[in-house]
Amino acid sequence: MSYSSYSSRNTRNRRPSYGSRRKQYIHPGKFIKAAKQVQAEAYEPTHNFDDFDIHPLLKENIKAKGYIAPSPIQDQTIPHALAGKDVIGIANTGTGKTAAFAIPILQRLIVDQNSRAIIIAPTRELAQQIEDECISFARRSGLGGVVLIGGSPMGKQLRGLRERPNVVIGTPGRIKDHLQRGSLDLSRFNIVVLDEVDRMVDMGFIGDIRSILGQVSPNRQSLFFSATIDAKINALIQTFMNSPVTVSVKQGDTSDFVEQNIVQYNSSNEKIGKLHDLLIDENVKKALVFDDTQRSVERLSKELASRGFKSGAIHGGKTQGSRQRALNHFRENNITVLVATDVAARGIDVTDITHVINYSTPASYDDYIHRIGRAGRAGKAGNALTFVEKTNY
Repeated sequence: MSYSSYSSRNTRNRRPSYGSRRKQYIHPGKFIKAAKQVQAEAYEPTHNFDDFDIHPLLKENIKAKGYIAPSPIQDQTIPHALAGKDVIGIANTGTGKTAAFAIPILQRLIVDQNSRAIIIAPTRELAQQIEDECISFARRSGLGGVVLIGGSPMGKQLRGLRERPNVVIGTPGRIKDHLQRGSLDLSRFNIVVLDEVDRMVDMGFIGDIRSILGQVSPNRQSLFFSATIDAKINALIQTFMNSPVTVSVKQGDTSDFVEQNIVQYNSSNEKIGKLHDLLIDENVKKALVFDDTQRSVERLSKELASRGFKSGAIHGGKTQGSRQRALNHFRENNITVLVATDVAARGIDVTDITHVINYSTPASYDDYIHRIGRAGRAGKAGNALTFVEKTNY
């Protein structure tokens, strides 16, 4: 299977049931915080993409994408990865991490047909974004891959695995499913990437990750990317990495660049009216709106559409194809308001979201940080507004 006909797959990821979680009380004052001054620090890369010792085909495909100068994480990571070293990359989301690991991985796969790579991501949407990048970088290389995620046909995934792909991209729960049913053998996979490790740990995948890494070739190269490193992630590093090089280009938390405030309301009628007024503001170019349940997300999206807004919905009850179409419409501005549940939105990587609106309060403060992190990407300014009933403030 070539990278021009990559295979995606359907099945349910084993994730915690967010809908059943009891909400923690969060004082509304924690939803109010001024954004830090966004300063675009000039970065002078050490390399251009032409400088890297990679196959001419990769250089041609990189150039076709319009890439000339690498971002900081790319500039500092790619040389170490090309040298075969284990790398810990610490960077905010939206800084170009995918190219930082995809380019050296594809280079190795082109020159060594015996190598195999597995890339593990926390969500379906992120896995598919990684797939898209790999396809564009590896075009006409003859390399092939399969994506193992929920919400797409299982048969397609099984056929892709039987073709012995060079690259497997997937979420932890789905990869583990294939391991248990014997459709995936990782013993020959000698390149491992964990992308957004902190989010996978936060989502409860630590056990699955350990199980997967335990079945990969012991003679492997490991590339771990995360915005933060805590004790659990450090334990993974100590167990599964060999003298890793650490590259850190993080410039504060994503939420630091988000202007945070509350919207007070008295009744449900007043609440939807205030949301309407917010969304017609000329400064709200693209909004991600959070609500609690699949049903409430669908209801709110339809209500906004009836009011003339270009809205869509994304939640765990939709098929992967439906979720991806809604996300693509949002990314391409065919819709400008996307209503989502927490689980579905964790994989959204859209760089021009101006506003995150918490129509319902999050279950925990960690969930709040994940939500508002969809704005303020890659150092850009963003806005977060949280609806709070006046009786709770």
